[in-house]
Amino acid sequence: MIVIADGGSTKTNWCLINEAGRKIYFNTEGYNPYFSKGEYIVKSLNETLPDHLEREKLTAVYYYGAGCSTPANVKIVADAMQQIFTNATIFVGHDLLASSRALLGNEPGFAAILGTGTNSCLYDGSEITMNIDSLGYFLGDEGSGSYIGKRILSDYMKGYMPKGLREAFYDNYALTNEDIFDNIYNKPLPNRFCASFSKFLYDFKDNYEDYAFATIDYAFTAFFEALVIHYPNYKDHKLNCVGSVGYSFRDILSIVADRYEMGVGKIIRSPIDDLVHYHLELAPKV
Repeated sequence: MIVIADGGSTKTNWCLINEAGRKIYFNTEGYNPYFSKGEYIVKSLNETLPDHLEREKLTAVYYYGAGCSTPANVKIVADAMQQIFTNATIFVGHDLLASSRALLGNEPGFAAILGTGTNSCLYDGSEITMNIDSLGYFLGDEGSGSYIGKRILSDYMKGYMPKGLREAFYDNYALTNEDIFDNIYNKPLPNRFCASFSKFLYDFKDNYEDYAFATIDYAFTAFFEALVIHYPNYKDHKLNCVGSVGYSFRDILSIVADRYEMGVGKIIRSPIDDLVHYHLELAPKV
């Protein structure tokens, strides 16, 4: 029995493959070690893993997670997983590697994540060969849900948002400027708080097309300017993308990619199905 997991900053998608080869899917919250430390991960998993999951029978856990890009962060997550899955061999990798393997399999190319956060890389068909750091929520993450959410919150607080949309925002969330400041500066997981408002824009985009298009176009243009165009020969690759933001606004993402003369390849919401396929069919046998 093995488990494969794709963990973002907001949600983790899991797939258990049992002795009979049956795939069983379930979700927990996301565990980015920049925000969630080992004790919290263990506590959360103990509370949210399905009761039917026979942890002691697992032989291997393949966990790919946001923030698992340094040895220290990998150790935080691996140690927590070992406490939960005591008899399993634990592999912890970066969620960008999961996205690359899900999008490209054994083929080389360009892969990106546009979800709560942003990331991107060149992939050689097995491993990541080049990654320009998106610098996270405070300094970068252009094109991500948190980047879009910050723009939405800024427009709301400054009164730049169209009047009807601003009223809808207040009706949905009843947030004052003070509430927003408190969530960003005093409460945990401010990146997740900001990213949650990208869904609001998606829900109202048909009624406020000009504002929605301008906001998302601005974010995806920043993504290209800050990251994509700095990869060598980027126009020779197609834009392959994983993530709820890239998928939900894929029409605008395609327009921006075309503006930068980059073809569009595979755009998916979640990598879990393709990642499971990779491990069952494409991964080197050990």
